[in-house]
Amino acid sequence: MIIAEGLTKYFDTFLAVDTLSFNVSAGKVLILLGPNGAGKTTTVRMLTSILRPSRGWAKVAGYDVVTQAEKVRAAVGVLTEHHGLYVRMNAIEYLDFYGHLYGLSSSQRKKRAEELLNKFGLLDARKKRLGEYSKGMRQKLALVRAMLHEPQVLLLDEPTSAMDPESARLVREAIKGLQTDERTILLCTHNLAEAEELADQLAIIRKGQILYSGSVETFKDQQLGAKEYLATFANGTNGWQGELPDGVKISGVGESSLRFRVEQPMETNPQVIQKLLQQSNSLVTFQEISRSLEAAYLRALQQAQE
Repeated sequence: MIIAEGLTKYFDTFLAVDTLSFNVSAGKVLILLGPNGAGKTTTVRMLTSILRPSRGWAKVAGYDVVTQAEKVRAAVGVLTEHHGLYVRMNAIEYLDFYGHLYGLSSSQRKKRAEELLNKFGLLDARKKRLGEYSKGMRQKLALVRAMLHEPQVLLLDEPTSAMDPESARLVREAIKGLQTDERTILLCTHNLAEAEELADQLAIIRKGQILYSGSVETFKDQQLGAKEYLATFANGTNGWQGELPDGVKISGVGESSLRFRVEQPMETNPQVIQKLLQQSNSLVTFQEISRSLEAAYLRALQQAQE
């Protein structure tokens, strides 16, 4: 649904995006991560045919972003960093205006607007001027506008910024609900917990170049090593002198717990548990130790700077 090959953007002599190549299949969510100034927003603007690439090419929903720009714009829904709300309009007027631009009939515009305003808790505020909306309300309305014409591709730049936790959760659930076999979502965020929750694919950009592209779990493995597990014992470990299967290394011994690194957990963990039960009758728990995307991301950026 999204294909980019060698995508490059110069602003005069400044290289903002440097030969990016990636693709996103239908039905998938790609999370674009990177520090401020990494080139994420510029990439989104090229994919929405707002900016023309200096080199390389991209297709969105099957359309070339340069030669078929109008078709690209019709096929995508965009939430940008700056929303472009018309503050003298109310929500109904604003959505009716955009629905008309998208070619929706009067009945379609009314139906979609009411459905989405209700879904995001804005229905009671639909007749207020947008200038009276809070930051969070404006963010939600901008997302409603992006979804109004049921686009094949959603390009979302910081969709939950300025939102309270309840509103942010509502938006994340809405994004999950938008995933279908026919719709693709590209989302830029600095919220790493949000990225981990939503991502099917991950792309990390630094100084306009991709540092990593692939799954979240593979990225964690690359940056943090093998998965770790924790076993706890009711009667303590007594220094633990037992044997464990190949591919398992003890990474920590406590008074009542053991930590393991396991290379192939699906194959090895049943053997580990069996060994623990044979050598101690007081095993209480055996669980995976959570590895955060934040830790992996910060390590990747640190390595890139070295």
